[in-house]
Amino acid sequence: MKRVITLITVLLALSLHAADDGSAVLPVELPDGPKTLMLHRYLLKHANEALDRREKAFEKIKTAEDARACQQRMREFFIERLGGFPERAPLEARTMGVLERDGYRVEKVIFASRPGFHVTGLLFLPPGKGPFPGVLVPCGHSGSGKGEEKYQRACIALAKQGMVALCYDPLGQGERHQVRLPTGKTSGPNHTVIGVSCIPIGTNFAQFRIWDGMRALDYLASRPEVDAKRLGCTGNSGGGTLTSYLMALDDRIYAAAPSCYLTSMRSLLNVNGPQDAEQNIFGQIAFGMTHAEYVMMHAPKPTLMCVATRDAFRIDGAWDTFRESKRFFARLDHPVRIDLVETDEPHGFHLQLREGAVNWMNRWLNGKDGHVSEPAFEVLAKQDYTVTESGQVLDLPGERTVFHMNADAEKTLAATRAKLWAESTQPELLDRVRELAGIRRTALLPKAKVEQLASIARDGYELRKLTLSHEDGIVLPALVMLPAQRNGQAVLYFDGEGKHRAMIPGGEFEQLARGGTMVVAVDLRGLGELHDLIAITHQGMPATKDWQQWFMAYLLEKSFLGMWTEDVLAAARWLRTYETTGDARNRIRVIGVGHAGPAVLHAAALERELYAQVELRQTLDRWSSVVADRQGCGAMLLNTVHGSLKVYDLPDLRRVIGEKRLTVVDPRDSQNEPLHSADHSK
Repeated sequence: MKRVITLITVLLALSLHAADDGSAVLPVELPDGPKTLMLHRYLLKHANEALDRREKAFEKIKTAEDARACQQRMREFFIERLGGFPERAPLEARTMGVLERDGYRVEKVIFASRPGFHVTGLLFLPPGKGPFPGVLVPCGHSGSGKGEEKYQRACIALAKQGMVALCYDPLGQGERHQVRLPTGKTSGPNHTVIGVSCIPIGTNFAQFRIWDGMRALDYLASRPEVDAKRLGCTGNSGGGTLTSYLMALDDRIYAAAPSCYLTSMRSLLNVNGPQDAEQNIFGQIAFGMTHAEYVMMHAPKPTLMCVATRDAFRIDGAWDTFRESKRFFARLDHPVRIDLVETDEPHGFHLQLREGAVNWMNRWLNGKDGHVSEPAFEVLAKQDYTVTESGQVLDLPGERTVFHMNADAEKTLAATRAKLWAESTQPELLDRVRELAGIRRTALLPKAKVEQLASIARDGYELRKLTLSHEDGIVLPALVMLPAQRNGQAVLYFDGEGKHRAMIPGGEFEQLARGGTMVVAVDLRGLGELHDLIAITHQGMPATKDWQQWFMAYLLEKSFLGMWTEDVLAAARWLRTYETTGDARNRIRVIGVGHAGPAVLHAAALERELYAQVELRQTLDRWSSVVADRQGCGAMLLNTVHGSLKVYDLPDLRRVIGEKRLTVVDPRDSQNEPLHSADHSK
């Protein structure tokens, strides 16, 4: 709580400073809403347009052949954006203990979903030898993981109906924390922080989560008590996400009942905003893959949508997805195989939803129709549901984490990058950089429309307030220090904290202006006075709304870095001829500070002729450090690019610019701390 209060205090201080020093250019309220929500409106507009295109494409699915073609296209896209899946290795499954209970027994199990990467779970079995149907129960966001009471109750109810249920700990929860703190204790960072480690190498935290589920199905199907041809899956919240993903991608799952997750993408983005890293697949909205597609990929196998009237995942969106899915199932001649159960409750695996899921499994896996109520029973205490001796898999000899595996993947990619840069031409490589980051050539960008809003006389220079607009919906505020006597030099300044930091009275840039150098400071979209300063707490991690805006761009196959780079390029092209005559051009020294630094680096590497000198201050040194960071790398989410490390890292672009034209001051590591290294150019 202290960290949250501190963050709010800092943000308010920055907001008040920007307002009091006269650096604000735009009014607080614009014709279409608050200026701080400009980027949100821009992204939401593009998201809704993409969803409109997707709905038009859906209406063209008229036959079973159309439906099957859609399923194949969606699955191929989904798997490709996850980064594919690893090879299956031995599970090395062990039973660590057995608990006999009234009408069922529980085995405490552990297996390796990947070498040295262990999954802890509870297997709930009915009496007898079977073979029984098997049901996988992925967990939601509970700190206790598989030990959460409501998940236990669902599993016990399944066992009492003659089905084997396997509930396992998700990554970062229960016994599967991914970080060991300097104190020696373990900590489970939230899913979004782990997700940041995956993005630069072109995977997704969902890949790890889905693969755990697939290997859990392998284990469940391998049990002699289980009929491998009668498998189901049900889970709530984050477990509802995993159920949706698994039923879409693993054909072994026959009956599925995702709970408190499925809604419509339109409802989610327009009301809640994007959620955790694993719930955002790169470019999925641009491609047309929404929540409904997860259900459709499972068609025509039985699917029950378990929803709550007062859920944060909105009920109107859930019904929209149900209706579309019902029509899709009808295209495959099985409309009765999809249904919905709704409880008048908030988010959670409530009794009616658990009963709905159990009865759905009973019907489609056991062949038993009719409603069965959940009986009263006791659940396991913590000492009973703990599988490992210490309570954490990180204490197992040789145990690996997501960060270890991502670091290994990055080492392989580093060798690939070195070979690529040695064998390819620079223009070819820079074209691939543009493609990955989503950066258009300057010549293809619309020229910025510039409007001067104010002019203020200062000692030795004139302060102008301008706006630059090179894209519909985006207006960049800018400040210009125009010297009384000019020397043909210009400084173009971008700062992650805002342009106001260049306007310190008597500071570095005012002295430059008085000496004849024009200084232009511009706020990139979503930064400075365009920054949404509402502070929130996300799974215990203080944050602003930035992460949600970033993931909305990610869903659209865009990057903040790409958009910011285009802002830098548009501003530089305008500045080259600003206040010049004839064929004269301003000689531009561009400076990027903090989060604005990587965009300046990209702009200077891709369009070198625009800039005479380049300076980076307090800027991320390299993406590879983000991948390997086990202490939490969420600070660098905004500057990550999906799959960038398959082609380049930031030092590659620094080498393109060259030491003579580039100055790097106080480079930063993955946690935005000063980098204590004598060499950050390699």
